[in-house]
Amino acid sequence: MANYPSTPSTSTSTGAGARIIGGDANTSGPGPQIMAADTLQGDDVINAQGDNLGEIKDIMLDVPSGRIAYAVLSFGGVMGIGDKLFAIPWSALTLDADRHCFVLNVDKEQLKNAPGFDKDHWPAMADRTWGEQIHSYYNQRPYWELTS
Repeated sequence: MANYPSTPSTSTSTGAGARIIGGDANTSGPGPQIMAADTLQGDDVINAQGDNLGEIKDIMLDVPSGRIAYAVLSFGGVMGIGDKLFAIPWSALTLDADRHCFVLNVDKEQLKNAPGFDKDHWPAMADRTWGEQIHSYYNQRPYWELTS
């Protein structure tokens, strides 16, 4: 898990981004409101029951809009071999700044049945139909429909 700076305890959501819970007012630094994407890579993802769902492999940016399109969740496999990848809408995640992890509100079975891909066959999020299906699966509005 990453060791990143925290700010006052918060629970925020702008509708398009990940929510943030936790944090410590006694430290300085930019996080967790503003963070380098590579700081979040490798962070564990758990569900509300505390089950480990995997880890953040990548954070994908929609370059023209400047928004995060989705996080890539790696699940299963051993040492990156045989793992299944999932495009998780950024708004479906909650950053737990105290535990240095993300929370995704799905159970393991729902994740196992989610549309996924492997490292050699990435989806085209620019395909809005595919993107809408992914957002719908996780009960999120597509980020391109939301205003900041």
